[in-house]
Amino acid sequence: MTVEASGRVIPTERGSDLVLVRSLALTAEEAWAHLTDSELTEQWFGPWEGDARAGGAVRVRMRFEDHEPAIRILIRACEAPSRLVLEADDEVGGWKLELLVEEDGADDALLTFIHHLEGDDVGGVGEIGPGWEYYLDLLVAATEGTERPAFDDYYPALREAYLSQL
Repeated sequence: MTVEASGRVIPTERGSDLVLVRSLALTAEEAWAHLTDSELTEQWFGPWEGDARAGGAVRVRMRFEDHEPAIRILIRACEAPSRLVLEADDEVGGWKLELLVEEDGADDALLTFIHHLEGDDVGGVGEIGPGWEYYLDLLVAATEGTERPAFDDYYPALREAYLSQL
């Protein structure tokens, strides 16, 4: 399978924003559930446990990186069903993520995923971009009941497409 890089790297005052968008054949409320319900996040990203309210923290075990320890993620904002702001402060570094959900017609939702890259993270976009492409396509496959993509189709194939945007 040939995969194209869909994300954009947008310069900001602090670094860059990696922005990826996916259309989901779900209502905004259903899309929100796939981002916040542990049983549903397990299908594409990984299960979590903990205090999932704004100001709380959860531990997530990334489903397709079983060899890695669970990641501690702080919930910076949780505004159902439209905005989720997360910050990982563990082994993966200081990920700052923002997920925005909006209605896109009567039965579809548009997910905008933003990874705020700062400092050394900007140079890692060649690995980060393909990784998020993969996970977001896993979300689409989980919600549509289609075959899961293979990570090897994303990395290193998309690495240069992301690095060239710096």
